[in-house]
Amino acid sequence: MDAVVTDKKGRPLSSIVSIVVAVLTLGYMLPWMVAALRGKQNAWGVFWINLLLGWTAVGWIVALVLACMPHQVVGLRRT
Repeated sequence: MDAVVTDKKGRPLSSIVSIVVAVLTLGYMLPWMVAALRGKQNAWGVFWINLLLGWTAVGWIVALVLACMPHQVVGLRRT
């Protein structure tokens, strides 16, 4: 049985690429990997924050926090 790694949006390529990049950069891109694997809607935003500001400890932590925040469903009304 073949297993396919996908995120919640069905984008297996971004998930696989994020894992490879995180491993190759020794964890520098870990926040992006977490966001991509969780299927976060802001995964590419986390990528850019991590890439441009991750060299600072604060930027890396902000990207990780954004990646780990819970999913928010928009447009559903509870009755």
